[in-house]
Amino acid sequence: MAISLQKGQKISLSKESGGALSKVVMGLGWDAKKSASSGGGLLKGLFGGGSSSESIDLDASCVMFDEQNKQVDSIWFGQLKSKDGSIVHSGDNRTGDGDGDDEQIVVHLDKVPAGVKSLVFTVNSFSGQTFNDVENAYCRIVDSSNNSEIARYTLSSQGTHTAQIMAKVYRHNGEWKMHAIGENGTGRTIDSLLPQIIPHL
Repeated sequence: MAISLQKGQKISLSKESGGALSKVVMGLGWDAKKSASSGGGLLKGLFGGGSSSESIDLDASCVMFDEQNKQVDSIWFGQLKSKDGSIVHSGDNRTGDGDGDDEQIVVHLDKVPAGVKSLVFTVNSFSGQTFNDVENAYCRIVDSSNNSEIARYTLSSQGTHTAQIMAKVYRHNGEWKMHAIGENGTGRTIDSLLPQIIPHL
């Protein structure tokens, strides 16, 4: 049974999954908040007129850091695969429509270079809306070998922030751990969020 993480909580992925992990999936899901005045449950129109066509484009990213907390690589909609091939992004979802994960980042833990200490997962509102216009947002980590959910972290959906530093997966004493960070940030892309990540490494 998956553990529901609280902000700041740290867990051992191998202990929670019941064994050594070689491949995990970080899934991100969200919905555009329904407008209270739209009557038919239409997506909120943010640019003057209650249009049902307006959606929210949240982007999941992963940044790799070494022991010195220097950036090694980043995986996002502009680069869907790490240079070493160990991390692969499912691709950009621009609406959040539908059930289940909207974007996924697959991590081959056994292929992550030894010099990489931590993987930080973030989400940015590329379309510029704040999290006041988002609901049901979460990130979860899944054991790819049996598709079982190890842990889930529900993101705070209220606020004027446009980004969030979700979680960190990192090496500690020879095993992979996960830290639910849940810090709000600003920026439409991962590049503008990088300086806000450093204090959490």
